[in-house]
Amino acid sequence: MRLILLGPPGAGKGTQAALLSGALKVPHISTGDIFRSNIKRQTELGKMVSGILESGGLVPDDLTCKIVKDRLMKDDCHDGFILDGFPRTLPQAEMFEKMLDENNQRIDAVINITANDAVIVKRMSGRRMCSCGKVYHMVSHPPKKEGICDFCGSPLYIRDDDREETVISRLKTYHDQTSPLIGFYSRRGLIIEVDGDKPIKDTYEEIMAALGRKA
Repeated sequence: MRLILLGPPGAGKGTQAALLSGALKVPHISTGDIFRSNIKRQTELGKMVSGILESGGLVPDDLTCKIVKDRLMKDDCHDGFILDGFPRTLPQAEMFEKMLDENNQRIDAVINITANDAVIVKRMSGRRMCSCGKVYHMVSHPPKKEGICDFCGSPLYIRDDDREETVISRLKTYHDQTSPLIGFYSRRGLIIEVDGDKPIKDTYEEIMAALGRKA
């Protein structure tokens, strides 16, 4: 099964993609994870992407599509995949459709996870990180001692991406870019809308039911 997950930052795409990946036995592919991995390993791609992002630019559509194409050529994608974070723009969607056509492939469904902007801002701005990898939330999963990791005792920090003003800006960008995508895939009869404000389990069950699968 070949799926695309759409949804604003903080809507739970990554969580749902991981659950679906386990249930459907196909890989979860996140373009963000691919970029971050290459930046961390300081590959040629990582250096190129890092330079673009540090200057405040957007990674060109053709480069993003090439990265996705290379990933989808791997053996583990033979029976399908779950794309998270791609396509992000209408040109990317058009390039991707052409790429699939060339390989006689098609997308089975595009899952659009909707969520209230105010809920997302509250959800993301309350997130706290630790250098050991543990993640907390000041409302739903706070540390025992404020500002300190329960596991290693290190101070917690807020990612720049989780700061309220950044979240609001990212949401605006997402809505501006994604509205045309919703129309693009709606015209192809592929859109499945699910409520990302529900508990994780409920959203997952809603997706599986829409796909005709048992959760």
